[in-house]
Amino acid sequence: MSKTYTIEFKKQATKLVLEHGMSANQASKDLGVSQAALSRWVRDEKSRRLNPELPTLDQAAEIKRLRKENALLKRQRDILKDATVFFARGR
Repeated sequence: MSKTYTIEFKKQATKLVLEHGMSANQASKDLGVSQAALSRWVRDEKSRRLNPELPTLDQAAEIKRLRKENALLKRQRDILKDATVFFARGR
């Protein structure tokens, strides 16, 4: 099972590497994060800095949350549609 890290944690972790000059390897050991995860966060943050049109970590998290909510709402809508058809046939 993978851990879930807060956006603030990810920001601080990437700041250690990008602004304080700590190596990703050392930062990952100090923070108890896999080097692959930290490297991905750093790579994503570098991309965002080079292309300001990309979503920030906060925006990316909000987009992910909204997509999940949207999928749930679509499933609920489909269930209600099916129920409407079922009960309409019973009349």
